[in-house]
Amino acid sequence: MFESFANTAEMSRGEWLDVRRSGIGGSDAAVILGFNKWKSPFQLYLEKTGDYKEESDNEFIYWGNVLEDVVAKEFQERTGKKVRKKNQMLRHKEHQFMTANLDRVVVGEKAFLECKTTSAYKTDDWEGDEIPAAYLCQVQHYMAVTGFEKAYIAVLIGGNKFVWKEIERDEELIEIMIEREKYFWKNHVLAKVPPEIDGSDAAVQFLSQRYKDDDGTTITLDDDSEKLLEAIESLKDEIGTLEEQKKKYENEVKLKLEHSAEAITRNFQVKYKTIIANRIDSKRLKIEMPDVYKEFAKESKSRRFSYKKVN
Repeated sequence: MFESFANTAEMSRGEWLDVRRSGIGGSDAAVILGFNKWKSPFQLYLEKTGDYKEESDNEFIYWGNVLEDVVAKEFQERTGKKVRKKNQMLRHKEHQFMTANLDRVVVGEKAFLECKTTSAYKTDDWEGDEIPAAYLCQVQHYMAVTGFEKAYIAVLIGGNKFVWKEIERDEELIEIMIEREKYFWKNHVLAKVPPEIDGSDAAVQFLSQRYKDDDGTTITLDDDSEKLLEAIESLKDEIGTLEEQKKKYENEVKLKLEHSAEAITRNFQVKYKTIIANRIDSKRLKIEMPDVYKEFAKESKSRRFSYKKVN
């Protein structure tokens, strides 16, 4: 059902991301099916075509990798099952755009283990039989690639609560997933046709890099653009109202804190601390020490989007 095509044992995070661009991985499946609230299909398209690079390292990724061994070891202790690393990137033999990078395989079973860590605020997502939809997509994608009949997922919640669950293969979901992934890979990535653009940081970065400079011309936009600008205008009014309401609520909470630096409720931690920051008065520096200002000034270039109603 699957074949190995890359050894991940000695790969850096950056190298692993480069290899991962060659296909659709488990976490990508949730994006394509619409179950990832942190990443859009447009951003995923940019990543796969090389127009946007994922962050190769951060604290969340670092600690997730460090604690993977802890989670795997605890799973063994609690279940009596043995697991081992599989330091290889796998590919579906028929649908070669589908790839998998398993955390562990379970010895003696056609099964694997996916290790997760999450915050205490996500406890409810794991109650009873619950499994976050994004992780369920990831695991079913891996079962599609490997042909395995089941999987296990283990999670360390808030650093002090451990949960593990068994997940059976879902053929109906896998069929849907394969078709959706195939469409995305063939009609977007390979065809170099992006999905609908969105408001993600990746989209902003893509446009700023693709169209760095203006050419000084003026063009006439179509009626669809007129509707978009009307929608922006409407949203601007709504955002202003919501921002004012948000500030009102914040001020009500601040009033209750008075001089306190922190506060807690049943579900929230509030901080209202004094922060001292030293900033350069650039206007004064430019006037009183123009040579120094000129020496250390750094030119930046960007395009500013603005609009106004003329009729």
